[in-house]
Amino acid sequence: MLIAFSRTFVLYLLIIVGIRLMGKKQVGELEPTELVLAMLMSDLAAVPMQDFGIPLLFGVVPIVTLLCITMALSVLTMYSLRFRLLLSGRPSIIVERGQLMQQELSRTRMTPDELMEELRLQGITDLSTVKYAILETSGRVSAILYANRQAVTPEQLDLHPEEPGLPLTIVAGGQLYPENLIRRGLDQSWLAQELARQGVNSIKEVFLLTVDEAGGVYFSRKEEEKA
Repeated sequence: MLIAFSRTFVLYLLIIVGIRLMGKKQVGELEPTELVLAMLMSDLAAVPMQDFGIPLLFGVVPIVTLLCITMALSVLTMYSLRFRLLLSGRPSIIVERGQLMQQELSRTRMTPDELMEELRLQGITDLSTVKYAILETSGRVSAILYANRQAVTPEQLDLHPEEPGLPLTIVAGGQLYPENLIRRGLDQSWLAQELARQGVNSIKEVFLLTVDEAGGVYFSRKEEEKA
């Protein structure tokens, strides 16, 4: 049992390291090399976990090798444009001035239905309002609308709304974040007053409490657990 635990723990840590090296990306945003790495690592780790007759090194060495290769490829893509284009490809313009680029859609093997689905996810239903739609190397579609179809900004209306800034979590799940309290220039006295204003007696009753740079407070009380 101890052997099974230790082998699983070591391989699990290796996979976590590999995922961290790929950065904070969703599966759909992974480059081809990163997706292959993730698939191979899971397969390589599964075999030593299940078969104790296989030495642990037979799983560790290939995974470490793949991580080293991935790091080397990452460095090459940073310094070589040709290698980056070869490995990751290049973005493709699939809509230009409201017109579908049919040959480019065929080349990228993307159907019109798939394109319209991607546009709908961005709140776009009329293809004629799209000046450019670009299929990125991650497989996502970026859409640029005509200027007269884009949302009006406060700057264009000569408005100057107050910038609330980044909200910091003060309390989450009944736990206090004292460093964020200090960063906002607040103290325990302020927290006690705010809790009293919200009608709670303890931070244990708070699900989420945030404060932005302008002093704006968001408060959410914990829901009572159902029996």
